[in-house]
Amino acid sequence: MTNLSGLLAAICLVPMLSAPLLAQTEMPLYPGRVPNAKEAENQETNENNVVRNVSKPTLTAFLPPAGTGNGTAVIVCPGGGYGVLVIDREGYRVAKELNRAGIAAFVLKYRLPNDRVMQDKAVGPLQDAQQAIKTVREKAKEWRIDPAKIGIMGFSAGGHLASTAGTHYDSTFIDNPQKTSLRPDFMVLVYPVISFDGKIGHKGSSANLLGASPSAEQVRYFSNDSQVTTSTPPAYLTHAGDDTVVPVSNSIRFYEALNAKGVAADMHIYSQGQHGYPKTPSFDEWFGRCLHWMRTNNLLTTQ
Repeated sequence: MTNLSGLLAAICLVPMLSAPLLAQTEMPLYPGRVPNAKEAENQETNENNVVRNVSKPTLTAFLPPAGTGNGTAVIVCPGGGYGVLVIDREGYRVAKELNRAGIAAFVLKYRLPNDRVMQDKAVGPLQDAQQAIKTVREKAKEWRIDPAKIGIMGFSAGGHLASTAGTHYDSTFIDNPQKTSLRPDFMVLVYPVISFDGKIGHKGSSANLLGASPSAEQVRYFSNDSQVTTSTPPAYLTHAGDDTVVPVSNSIRFYEALNAKGVAADMHIYSQGQHGYPKTPSFDEWFGRCLHWMRTNNLLTTQ
């Protein structure tokens, strides 16, 4: 896919946050049959914590130690251009840092779009994001989570998935007999793909999700800056101005769309950082600003 090798090279250089954290509780995302799936051999691989060919989605729960939780939860969507998942660096390690802040974290290993295993690959990842939100909200009491403080966080193409969940929650792509709200209460978008517009869109993510020749209607539907409404959840965005993989215009357009609709949003743009923040800013730098935003928006209130 276009730019995938460069994207992975950048991400894999990100400084170590801490020692790797083993998955705590991994569960199948769906209790029964996976929707929109074809009968096909499971070809998933995990090499150096880069996962490929995901057809059986899971949710891995990282809960803060007893007595340290503040009731807030974040579903984490790793990036990888909709071609792979950088599951450790943009998933499990982030979950550990969220736990240190008293936040329950849920790493989503979402299906990667593939005609071999999906009837409609364009909606497969969104189905998984919606199912993750539904699961966390319905199990909120069990996991000691405030059902009104469930956010979604995404990196790169995972940011596209997170922003899609935040702008398309009124369109239900999963079974939802209890009519559970699929709207995330907030979004954290880290160097996100937002638009599939030819000028700024990430061609690899678009091709993997929509195919080589998407219709204009598909491009608009999945260009999330075009889907913002007054009820879109608040967001924190961070990006680097020198990002040559996913242009900073993606975050700027989304921020402008949120601002135009009166949706609260913070955005921090670093002049240097490239894609994946390989050398700067440090994790503590951008994550600390994110936590500040969460506090000022009453998302980290102690229970």
